[in-house]
Amino acid sequence: MNNLRIILYPFVLVYAAVVNIRNLFFDKNIFKTKRVGAKVVSIGNISVGGSGKTPLVIYLANMLKEQNKKVGVLSRGYRRKTSGYKLVCDGENILLSVDEAGDEMFHTVIECMIPAAVSENRYEGAAKLVSDTGIDVILLDDAFQHRWIHRDINILIFEQKFLNETNFPNHHLLPAGNMREGFEAAERADAVIINRKFTKEKKIPADLKKYFENKKVFTSYYKAIGFVDMTRKTEYGLREFEGQKSLVVAGIAKPFSFLNILGQTKVDTLNKLIFVDHKDYTLKEVQRIRKEFYATNSHSVVTTQKDAVKLMKYANEFDDIDIFYLKIELRLDEEDKFRNFILNHLN
Repeated sequence: MNNLRIILYPFVLVYAAVVNIRNLFFDKNIFKTKRVGAKVVSIGNISVGGSGKTPLVIYLANMLKEQNKKVGVLSRGYRRKTSGYKLVCDGENILLSVDEAGDEMFHTVIECMIPAAVSENRYEGAAKLVSDTGIDVILLDDAFQHRWIHRDINILIFEQKFLNETNFPNHHLLPAGNMREGFEAAERADAVIINRKFTKEKKIPADLKKYFENKKVFTSYYKAIGFVDMTRKTEYGLREFEGQKSLVVAGIAKPFSFLNILGQTKVDTLNKLIFVDHKDYTLKEVQRIRKEFYATNSHSVVTTQKDAVKLMKYANEFDDIDIFYLKIELRLDEEDKFRNFILNHLN
């Protein structure tokens, strides 16, 4: 894989030129942002995958609901099997399947039950979502690079592990590296969140500190809540799975953290099937999971919640196998300070 990235390195200059020119046009107001009739909070990153955007969207949605805000969420619906504007949830009913909405959006509405839509055209989608549902705050998922919509708060989230691992290809631009934009793009952010996930807090590397000066910097982490039976929705405590021999199944961008927390909860992770991010499971993968489950004499299958929403449609094929997902929540180390920051910008 690294050899391919090296071959692609000459194209980094082309990519960087396009990104820089586009940003310059927005900075000079040649490309103009538009308002959509609601307060807008954008959540995004400048690296590829795995920073924690969706858990942060869920956290913000639930926090704003508690503050009696009429909040909704819009995303493009990555890898969904539909196109155009689609209303995913009206706030009371989920209107689309996981395939039609995309796994991340489907996960979000299950957790929050708020008005939500997917649309490739973010401006038209946001305006229509506001019109359809009457929300007054809209969360834009994965929209740091989408600058056509005016936003009242621009949040940039980083995975702590990404910041501290400087080896190639981490801190290099696409298509050779893992960055959508250079660190100087952090200048556009109103707040930066460093997601340490399940690890201890580390200092920002000295050579990156200049990019976060004069920024509101918060740290977040993941808290494991328990295990949930995929079909019965029964919840179990973390200790109930200690020492259990399970087949671990994951199709996420960076499974390291998932495997790490399973190890911390003393789940046996020796047997595992790791798929690509946003894996679109088919009967072929279902049969592979079944075969591996019985071959390893596992007690259960343990997966992520994002994978569980996609595997659920094969519940009949798994009727003889217990499948559990690890329920996690994103938390802020300075929750009150972060809440006040958000509300001060929205009120």
